[in-house]
Amino acid sequence: MHQLIGGQRRPGRGAEPLAVVEPATGDVLAEIDTASLADVDDAVAAANAAAPELERLSFFERADLLWATADRLEASAAPLAEQLARESGKALAAEAVDELAESADIFRLAAEEIKRLETHVLPSVDPRKRVFTHRKPNGVYALVTPWNFPMNIPAELLAAALAAGNPAVIKPSENAPLSALALAEAVAGAGFPIGAVSVVMGRGEVGQALVSHSGVHGVGFVGSQATAAAIVAAAGMKRTIIEASGNGPQIVFDDADLEAAADAAVFGAHFVSGQCCVATERLLVHDSVHDELVDLLVDRAGSVTLGDPLDDATLMGPLNNEVVAARMDDHVAGATAQGARVLLGGRREPDRPTGLYYEMTVIDDVTPAMDVFRHESFGPVIPVTRFGSDDEAFALANDSDLGLQASAFTASLSRAYRAVDELRTGTVLINEGTAFWEQHPPFGGASRTGTGWGRIGGKYTILDMTDLRTAIIDTG
Repeated sequence: MHQLIGGQRRPGRGAEPLAVVEPATGDVLAEIDTASLADVDDAVAAANAAAPELERLSFFERADLLWATADRLEASAAPLAEQLARESGKALAAEAVDELAESADIFRLAAEEIKRLETHVLPSVDPRKRVFTHRKPNGVYALVTPWNFPMNIPAELLAAALAAGNPAVIKPSENAPLSALALAEAVAGAGFPIGAVSVVMGRGEVGQALVSHSGVHGVGFVGSQATAAAIVAAAGMKRTIIEASGNGPQIVFDDADLEAAADAAVFGAHFVSGQCCVATERLLVHDSVHDELVDLLVDRAGSVTLGDPLDDATLMGPLNNEVVAARMDDHVAGATAQGARVLLGGRREPDRPTGLYYEMTVIDDVTPAMDVFRHESFGPVIPVTRFGSDDEAFALANDSDLGLQASAFTASLSRAYRAVDELRTGTVLINEGTAFWEQHPPFGGASRTGTGWGRIGGKYTILDMTDLRTAIIDTG
């Protein structure tokens, strides 16, 4: 599988080819050659060459091309969804099909948002002068994207970049690069200028070279804390959008709808096999409803079908890679060694084609000192921690360096507003689980998840990817 550079598929000149392995079977899905530093140079050069033509397109012309991209994605939805399921491990019917549909919708949303971008006319101290603002493209974007949403996250960043008039070079995760490559081909086929999108594949050094490149003017990244730190260091003074990990708390107060709360927690743990930055990472439960809620959790979590991603009955596929599976092993073992109780699961399911099939897991009596509370597990686990008062609930929820999304279940309007005020996360959801988002509101984190690093979603990404400029004209 070759790189896409300047509108052409061509072999990468990197030293080492990589295998894309199906998590479900262990089979090699594809072999990709890797990009060299010279390939990165060529991709960035092609993007800069495309920039003037892309900027000259009117908003309506860009919108037409974004709609055409969405149409192309939908026309190939079935094979693209299957490829996505194979490379990521996602359940085809339950997850991959929806990801393809949402990716197409993201391009349509971007097409409409650019028609509504506002500029402002401002008063001047001099009546002979006219003052107004306008927006210009920021320049070439490096987009470094993860394996857990191999089509959706590249779509979010790429659609916004193109809508704003910015060419982009994508460096997808080496664990699941095929969907991003297909997305870029859909963009190229829709009629965007040659070089408006390229894809360079390889390991971390390819991303580092791309992000630090002098011909790149902005960076979009979604991924882990460790990689985010490296990206920020490499990017220097470039405009940067970062979303880096979550440790989402779901609070269940004593007046909550317990069935709805249990359903939300279980969905948040099995969606993408828990490998999602908005997963239910910590379930905080009031003492008075603890036993009833835990019974509901075990019942519902035990009914989640773990299996072959291509089987329509499967709700949860395997984990994507051994690194994630080993972290799950460590978190479960560490919690039990410190006194927590595994009520369901807690192990890799035996007699599967690979060791990546991890059972739905419920752990009770979790304390804030345990790794499973303090750190993102990124797997299908629900750690349950008790609280006795509202103050304690909010303190536990905020006891994390990460702050992407938080959830609270309550029948009290005053508690709901207090949650919105006090929870230190980019998004607060009331009577909805953490694993919920929409395409048009701003999505991003507080604390180390993404403070100061822009937002993803609708017009907000487009605005972050443009330069706001001021014009002052003396009319004489």
